[in-house]
Amino acid sequence: MKTDRLIGILSVLLQQEKCTAPELAEKFEVSRRTINRDIETLCRAGIPIRTTQGAGGGISIMEGYRMDRTLLTSKDMKMIMAGLRSLDSVSGSSYYGQLMEKLKVGASDFVSGRDSVLIDLSSWYKESLLPKISLIQDAVEERKKIVFHYFAPGGDSIRVIEPYYLIFKWSSWYVWGWCMKREDFRLFKLNRLEDLKKMEEEFEPRQVPLPDLSNERIFPANIRVKVLFEPEMKWRLIEEFGPQCFEKQEDGRLLFQMDYTDEDTLLGWLLTFGAKAEVLEPKTVKEKLLETAEKVIAFYKKE
Repeated sequence: MKTDRLIGILSVLLQQEKCTAPELAEKFEVSRRTINRDIETLCRAGIPIRTTQGAGGGISIMEGYRMDRTLLTSKDMKMIMAGLRSLDSVSGSSYYGQLMEKLKVGASDFVSGRDSVLIDLSSWYKESLLPKISLIQDAVEERKKIVFHYFAPGGDSIRVIEPYYLIFKWSSWYVWGWCMKREDFRLFKLNRLEDLKKMEEEFEPRQVPLPDLSNERIFPANIRVKVLFEPEMKWRLIEEFGPQCFEKQEDGRLLFQMDYTDEDTLLGWLLTFGAKAEVLEPKTVKEKLLETAEKVIAFYKKE
């Protein structure tokens, strides 16, 4: 839509000192002639746009010009408020709450109606997570290293890292930073670290690659599992994997096929279904489930 494109062009010009018509045409996937017409429209709307020709020329907004919420619609403001509320749900301070109050004061006639998006990022571990999130945020801003005791499948260890990003993914919080022990960037789950401290030692920021948070990268699938579930387990399969994850069989049972990363995690998950799941493949998983069941029976028979 033309209105969206005009707002987009204005946003670019407010953020960049100068931009050329060909660059804008490529960015918004329109012709240069269309961009020239859009610039004329913005000028007629009272935006002081300046164009210069020749080498080093381009399109810019006159120096000193500022806009007050002109680029934000009521829907935009609601989305901003929803995002701030989500951060406030895991904040250990009153910062986001105060920021929301400031926005409300300046937009009381701009934001109307009920909130349609509510996001709560807090968890069962809120009390223990809040101080960790707050400390890591401070360390990132101050460019100071952090040290903590980390619990991983491979064993416990003391880690010192340069923190760069706090990440919320897979319903959990992580910190992404340069690990001094591994001499590489690593992702650490906040629930697995304890005795977290901010060090006095500062660090020079590195060129930081954004973490690859794709499921394929973090959870590389190498175990193909086939399981028959009883019909009453349908709700769990849909909740965890979606309605396309199984095929209904003639006897009513649900054939589930999925690629898994870790055998121990898979075994733990299957055990939560008790006798409501029958593993067909792989054979090694069937054997380990049987071995686990026999150990449980033997344990309780000792009583």
